[in-house]
Amino acid sequence: MNTPNGYNSCEQVRSYYDYYKIPEAAMLWCGVPPDELEKHLEHARPTCDTNEYGRHVLTHPYIPCLEPRCRAIQDAINSDKLKVGRDGGVSFYTNGESVAYSRRTLKRNDLKEWIAKEFPNDKPAFLFDEVERGTHTAISLESYKLLEIDKKAADTRLRKAEIWAKEHIVERDNLLAEIAELKSCVEKITLSPELGERAETTYLNIIGGLLGLMLGSSPSGVKQSVYLNQAAIISALLGHYNDKPGISTRTLEEKFSSANKSLKQY
Repeated sequence: MNTPNGYNSCEQVRSYYDYYKIPEAAMLWCGVPPDELEKHLEHARPTCDTNEYGRHVLTHPYIPCLEPRCRAIQDAINSDKLKVGRDGGVSFYTNGESVAYSRRTLKRNDLKEWIAKEFPNDKPAFLFDEVERGTHTAISLESYKLLEIDKKAADTRLRKAEIWAKEHIVERDNLLAEIAELKSCVEKITLSPELGERAETTYLNIIGGLLGLMLGSSPSGVKQSVYLNQAAIISALLGHYNDKPGISTRTLEEKFSSANKSLKQY
């Protein structure tokens, strides 16, 4: 069941007005459930000491820790290590002032602070919540909460990084697939000399045919272009396209020669 949002703050307020009598605090410290306090207190008896202190230090046949914890609480009050109140009133250090043992009460928050200081490894459930009991004594509650906030922030960054990584992995895989496809196409072209020769022959035949038309005459004897020979065509190409790859005197002469030979072969 979800707890209301104000639960924790209510617990903090409650810690300032809740109080216990000494035997009740000792019983709860021994782990006795709150709803069984009355039943167990009925079987508790004062120690053999006849003074007032002894009469308010109880023993129990089945709860051996009751007596030492009663003594620890009473001694802490007497030595001004633990605040005490009268019948649930405002808590204070006695500073030598006498407070009747029968009227002594402990504020929940005062008892919690004293146990946390004097017995840091002992965190009874009636005073300390689950987080506090699970926190190492060297780590304060504030430090634990800060660590928890940092962890949540780190988890958020990790989730964002995972999403980013997945997206970029997909993008990388797509690029690798495209590269592999292009590489395959290049390899096919490189490894297929028949296709290369056929293309070369096609280009040479086209060039040879164009040369024949430009240097030839119509059936009636009329020149079909202004160019008298291949040298004139090469000169014109150099004049217009000398900045293009392959447009040089030597290359053009070689290609024209190959083109003429290719036409004669087919």
